[in-house]
Amino acid sequence: MKKPGAALSIRENVPLAPYTTLGVGGAARFLASIRHEDQIPEALEFARARACPVFVFGGGSNILVSDAGYPGMVFRMEIRGIWPLDEENGEFISVAAGEMWDGFVQRCVDQNLAGVECLSGIPGTVGAAPVQNIGAYGQEISDVIVSIRVLDRETCAIQELSGRECGFNYRESIFNSTGRDRYIILKVAFSLRPFGRPRIRYTDLEEYFRGRSKAPNIGEVRRAVVKIRESKGMVLNGTEGDIKSAGSFFKNPILEPGEAGKIENSARDRGHLASTENLPRLAAPGDRVKLPAAWFVERAGFQKGYTLGNVGVSSRHPLALVNNGGAQAREFIDLMHRIREKVQSEFGLALVPEPTLLGFLEHDG
Repeated sequence: MKKPGAALSIRENVPLAPYTTLGVGGAARFLASIRHEDQIPEALEFARARACPVFVFGGGSNILVSDAGYPGMVFRMEIRGIWPLDEENGEFISVAAGEMWDGFVQRCVDQNLAGVECLSGIPGTVGAAPVQNIGAYGQEISDVIVSIRVLDRETCAIQELSGRECGFNYRESIFNSTGRDRYIILKVAFSLRPFGRPRIRYTDLEEYFRGRSKAPNIGEVRRAVVKIRESKGMVLNGTEGDIKSAGSFFKNPILEPGEAGKIENSARDRGHLASTENLPRLAAPGDRVKLPAAWFVERAGFQKGYTLGNVGVSSRHPLALVNNGGAQAREFIDLMHRIREKVQSEFGLALVPEPTLLGFLEHDG
């Protein structure tokens, strides 16, 4: 049963650029504003009747839309609500897909619920966050997810997937891999730690709080994370001087130690590393190694402030590709390819783009 007043809104030929943080891209053939989960079967049937592919749109912060637009139907998730799962245990919270992620983090901090404070300042919606298993400063969303309520597009049945069933890995889940285009996320259930101590496990945060005699609380960690992200141009807060970006444009490569060693030797042979210098790396699950993509971008010649037409590399962070004004999506693709090809030729390393590329031909990615 639909809630009273929950009529489905579908518009035609809707420009998508205003809905993205990059501010580029053409129009969607149709856009459906989903304000209640009972509207989804009707919207799916509308798309099927017109042979339209369907794409679920979150906050538009991790997407690059083609200049030609999207020849299908975009679902803009606007379902709202935050509910305790158990009145006796306030650490269990269910959050609707359309809630803004950072607003939810702020609410958790205000209620002294630890577990997501290091994910402060990340744009987008709660429903989009599990898709790429967002993570920052030593935390990943998968660390605190209990379950996810989804609608199976194939059957229109609603299911509850456990965190284990979501197949979380570094910037990966079933929602962007094996189950891509199958599930629509409706709600996410979290388990947080009431009055829990924040876990300072990342170099930037360790340095920020170095010298303090008293351990910071989660509110102080949230403020520190936002300040650090702002210094890197990774917070889109609408103030003057903001730049249009999609955050990190490339994933940090995760490799076996032997592969990382080969890349380090190659970098040293080509003069990118001194004889006494080591390739920066972090430990990753499964005894693997995470390498900083930003290091390779800069060493390949794309320093902060690099420009190519109307796009460029952020002056504050080498992983953020930015719209300097009047850019087109094709310019981002050209810069992406230029960076990837140079990193590949210099280091033998294939960088993987992080944003979803919507409406492009397969070879563009």
